[in-house]
Amino acid sequence: MIVIKVYGAEKKCPSCVNLPSSRETAEWLEAAIQRKYPEDTPEVEHIDIEDRSSGKDPVAEKVRQEEYFYPLVTVNGTVVAEGNPRLKVIYKEIDKTKEYRSDTTAK
Repeated sequence: MIVIKVYGAEKKCPSCVNLPSSRETAEWLEAAIQRKYPEDTPEVEHIDIEDRSSGKDPVAEKVRQEEYFYPLVTVNGTVVAEGNPRLKVIYKEIDKTKEYRSDTTAK
């Protein structure tokens, strides 16, 4: 299964004032991805970096330490977007991951 994680906080980062929140980004991505991949929809998770339960996630810690801008989007752990995610880039990584999975399954 492909897992897309959207990291961020309820409070928007200073450089993202005019952009949607990370939760809104996760909801938007989930809707767009469900339309593009209706048969095999990747799972979309929102990770609130201010929530203590995200403390064990090393990527959430890097966002908290400002190594990445948020919202930060990963596909199976690969960073694909920071700040203002682009669907084309995310779709490309999903397709690449799907191709890799089908190649390893066929062998």
